Amino acid sequence: MYKFLILLFFPALLFSQKSKIEGTITNIQKEKLPLVSVEVYNSQNILLKTVTTNENGNFVLEGITENNVKLIIKDLEYAQLEKNLNLDEQKESLQIILRKDIQEIQEVVMTKQKPLVKRKIDRLEFNVENSNISSLNAWEILKKTPGVTAGNDVLAIKGSQSIVVTINDKRVMLTGDELKNLLENTQGDEVKSVEVITNPPAKYEASGSAVLNIVMKKNKIEGYRGVLSSKYIQSQYAKGVAGISQYYKKNKLSVMGSYYFGSGTYYREGTDYVNYAEDQTRWISTMNRKDKNASQNTVNFNLEYEIDSLTNVSLNYSGFFSPKSYGTYNVPTLIYNDQNEVESNYTTINDHHSRSINNSLSFQADRKLNAKSKLTWTNYFAGNNAQKYQDVLTYLDFVNQSPTKNNFVTNNKSDVKLYSTQADYQWKNEKWELESGGKYSFVTTNSRLDFSDTENGELQYRSDKSNVFDYKEHNFALYTSLAYNPGKWNFKAGLRAEKTDLEGVVSEPFEVNKNNYWKLFPTLYAQYTTTNNQQFGLSYGKRISRPSYSWLNPAKSYYNLFSYFQGDPKLKATIIHNLNFTYTWKEWNLDFYYRKEIFPSMEISYQEPSTNNLIYNFTNIEKGQAFGLSVYKNFQIKPWWSLSLSENLEHNENYFIGVDDVLYKNKVWNWVSDISTSFTLDKNSDWKLELGHRYNSPSIQGTFRISSSSSAYLVMNKKFFDKKLEASLVFNDIFRTSGEKVSTKYANQDNYFIDYRDTQSVSVSVKFNFGNQSVKNAKAIKKADEQGRM
Repeated sequence: MYKFLILLFFPALLFSQKSKIEGTITNIQKEKLPLVSVEVYNSQNILLKTVTTNENGNFVLEGITENNVKLIIKDLEYAQLEKNLNLDEQKESLQIILRKDIQEIQEVVMTKQKPLVKRKIDRLEFNVENSNISSLNAWEILKKTPGVTAGNDVLAIKGSQSIVVTINDKRVMLTGDELKNLLENTQGDEVKSVEVITNPPAKYEASGSAVLNIVMKKNKIEGYRGVLSSKYIQSQYAKGVAGISQYYKKNKLSVMGSYYFGSGTYYREGTDYVNYAEDQTRWISTMNRKDKNASQNTVNFNLEYEIDSLTNVSLNYSGFFSPKSYGTYNVPTLIYNDQNEVESNYTTINDHHSRSINNSLSFQADRKLNAKSKLTWTNYFAGNNAQKYQDVLTYLDFVNQSPTKNNFVTNNKSDVKLYSTQADYQWKNEKWELESGGKYSFVTTNSRLDFSDTENGELQYRSDKSNVFDYKEHNFALYTSLAYNPGKWNFKAGLRAEKTDLEGVVSEPFEVNKNNYWKLFPTLYAQYTTTNNQQFGLSYGKRISRPSYSWLNPAKSYYNLFSYFQGDPKLKATIIHNLNFTYTWKEWNLDFYYRKEIFPSMEISYQEPSTNNLIYNFTNIEKGQAFGLSVYKNFQIKPWWSLSLSENLEHNENYFIGVDDVLYKNKVWNWVSDISTSFTLDKNSDWKLELGHRYNSPSIQGTFRISSSSSAYLVMNKKFFDKKLEASLVFNDIFRTSGEKVSTKYANQDNYFIDYRDTQSVSVSVKFNFGNQSVKNAKAIKKADEQGRM
């Protein structure tokens, strides 16, 4: 009887198991939309299933026994869409188009959301637009980006400092304090997102272990609007910035221009300790450095024009001008003998000033060849001109010697110019995507150091301590990459070939260094999405880190009579291998990684007992390797309360040859923890509060061992007058715990310094929006005949 019933109902069971239905979600620009939620309801409005689109906007419906269902498609940036569906009659794959809704867009523009993290096949996207932290500057936003650390004000991704910072995929030619100053004067409300690209695809130049790309906002609102903003920062001394951003969009033309003016006093505390085993002395220098900068100017201009529906052109200019930064350091040094008594001392007075001029200009043209392919041509110029002058006077009072004084003057000028042109071709259909292109870049660097010291009471130019350094580098690259997206699986592979020709000429002592080489840089990616939207990814990339141009200059740049910095014109490029395994599910983002570096270059220090000099220089160490785990998760505990968790645990090893020609191994387990929580205090006025804390356990860099540090912060935002006025209050490094101890101890090397960069501060910022702030008056641009024929 049971067998008969099974046979009777077997056909019905067969028909009740529906074959899977595939679909693709795009916007009106035919861009495929990832991480869009698709909810399936039955006729009684009961939720049956929820799926999410993958990287290529695809989703799959299977295992649904109901015939008539309703789909509700949701995404933060697009209007909600409902679609009734008869699964029996649906034979073809679904093609769903989402559109921007006027009211929804207006709400997104004016309402702050917690930063979203999106995992893509080749990068992690941290969306900060309209979030609480958009009231910070770009530097602070980078420090709060998952996977990014900024120990001792040096940016690193998963422990690697060999990174390239780009803005809208265009390289920023600054490093160190100059990069920090530029980003501190870039307003966070102009930043759309930050992309952490640990394995950059073949389209990107092969430089750097990873790429940190800052994506700026585009103007999408018709008409004219503007933003007036100002910020006051009180740390040890006061700083401030004020400026205006203006936007205009009409039909095919979009223009944006901004100018920000900043000024203030920058302070840094430090103490150097150097122990010399040879003569049993200990040298302690106290350095409280105060620099005033009365004028920091940041200029941005962007123009975009749609020639027709197939062709777009854009022109972008960015400039950062710091005409004069100046200060006088008074640095006392006490020298203790083996009885811990002060037997000698000297005092250094460093009177200095500097200026910096940075310009970048780019032109880009995009042309759609047909419905599946497009061509992009990009030209880019960047220039960096800097000068630093210092007058160093030293009063010496050494045991068994008569008190004396020494005076020297240095004038250091540098001029760097970069030009590049790049052509990219892209073709894609439902499952395949091809990218290919070529790039040529040319760099010239001219650095001049003039050194003079006193003789018989008069300054005399010293040619043996002066130097001229000229450097040229040509780079030619070809690349291609292919992606295949059959559904649940996504694959991507690329190959980049780069030819480098370089020449460095040193004047004193005269030396010419030439090198040219071809290198191949493969990249491989694979990603799998399960039916319950778990994502597994595996990627590999080979990279190269070429030395910064200033690191190649062998001229001795003196800090004082007993300490100087020196570059190395024979620095080798570092080859880097990155391997990543990623896992994503329900906003959990995990990244297991391994990194191997061959001849990494970095700054180290060593003491020279015969002259009592402490020397800082850039050099290659033998190798470095690290492996670790990165975790990021945002918890929406209540509609008004969220918690963000970012953790990174890494084992790092550096191998270096010491001054005694012995191979040393420096290793550490490093843990970086960043926890923040956000509260909505009043929804109507967007009154929000965020508290956060970052902890960095001990780390290493070559010969250095760096102590732990931490920082707590508070951000509060509120809007007034129909949300046209926004005020922000920010407390940084609340407990003043960000100071670090950086030490070197091996063989006869025993020195360390304690460094605090004046990060404890409170800042108040005000922003006023005027003009058209919504898209109610937006008009659709009429399609040209060319697009109608596609």
